[in-house]
Amino acid sequence: MTTPALARLMTGADLLRLPSDERYELVRGEPIPMSPTSAAHGIAQVRFASALSEFVEAHQLGYVMSEVGFYLAHDPDTVRGPDVAFVRTERASESDLERGFIEGAPDLAVEITSPSDTVDEMMAKVQEYLAAGAGMVCVITPRTRSMTVYRPDGSAAVLMAASGDTFDGEGLLSGFSLPVARLFIL
Repeated sequence: MTTPALARLMTGADLLRLPSDERYELVRGEPIPMSPTSAAHGIAQVRFASALSEFVEAHQLGYVMSEVGFYLAHDPDTVRGPDVAFVRTERASESDLERGFIEGAPDLAVEITSPSDTVDEMMAKVQEYLAAGAGMVCVITPRTRSMTVYRPDGSAAVLMAASGDTFDGEGLLSGFSLPVARLFIL
């Protein structure tokens, strides 16, 4: 009797070779398809990324990226592509950035929830980013017009558009300020 061959887990290198018109994340070697986003998601993503990019470039702090792959674990590989990411200059040279996926978590990872996302799925992403060294993870929820800021020490803060709350970048992006309400459709 022959034993069926075990299915091979995908690596980050395999993920890089997939067609560019297909979007996936890789979780413990398993590809997870990513569907197109909603308009509310896209608006929040562009508004956050634009404001952050302008600040980061003005202060020459590093790089702001969108949906770029980050190796959060190896053997089996986990590659996540946050909606918005910030990486400090000292963490990645231009040659590092040209090679493919970036090793380790971004300094700031921003995820924007979609209607199909579960709380457990989002919390798993948050924990993966923090465990891989992220200095902060923000989860933006268009449905509730809120942002939750997660920190490596396990603390979290919920910022609400209706309350006039502002994301201030804390110690990671000192001087950055963005009213949460600005992220959402008026």
